[in-house]
Amino acid sequence: MKRKLFAFDIDGTLLGTDRQPLESTREALRALRKQGHLVTIATGRSRFMAQDIILDLGFSNYVLCNGAAAFLDHEQYYQNLLDQEELRRFATEVEKREIGLAYVGLDDVKKNNHHRQEQMVEAMGSIDFEAPEYDLNFQKENDVYQALAFYDQSAEGSFESEFSKFRFIRWHSESVDIVPKNGSKAATLLNLADRVGIERENIVTFGDGENDREMLREAGIGVAMGNALSHVQKEAKMVTDTNDNDGIWKALKELRAI
Repeated sequence: MKRKLFAFDIDGTLLGTDRQPLESTREALRALRKQGHLVTIATGRSRFMAQDIILDLGFSNYVLCNGAAAFLDHEQYYQNLLDQEELRRFATEVEKREIGLAYVGLDDVKKNNHHRQEQMVEAMGSIDFEAPEYDLNFQKENDVYQALAFYDQSAEGSFESEFSKFRFIRWHSESVDIVPKNGSKAATLLNLADRVGIERENIVTFGDGENDREMLREAGIGVAMGNALSHVQKEAKMVTDTNDNDGIWKALKELRAI
């Protein structure tokens, strides 16, 4: 059996709606590792936001911040930071519009203004985190891998033309991720596969969200969870059961990977 790269999103994929991994998921990960495959997380979360999952499920490889950072055997080998000047311009623009903004480093996140606090609390609470504290100087003292802007669908598409170095990816009804234009989970996974000598056809990805669409489409086999929205499922070669009903285990069994 050829060595393959298996990549898993966290929220809505590795975790059920109770925000815990299923026992079948744990067993599936153990089986893949036992066979010698490269198993990695591919998440929009930063390292500190993914740390509990990394430790609980025994990951030593992880693609973070929608592909802006990547680790192999716990060693960082890749980073793709937000353009600082573009970020300063964006901060000025959202201040005018009274839109909330937070900056994400590997191990911390801080808000850049005091707008949309309720929306910030709601969005961050959906992944079991509190709204970040305020730190106006965070960008000056830390690498910024991605940003979080807090606005709803009514402002969708408002910034893309003016801020061409960024991509805006909705992850919550009240928030979008802001990542480098050329960055994605897919691009970083392809880079990782090339680094370790695994062909694209042997990349298998699992996901459910907007930020998983590219990696579902670009992988040898993209597996969408049954709880994914229909337009996300259309990007995948295979749709499995939900994150609450052994979706990962069932897909891997169907693929004869375990």
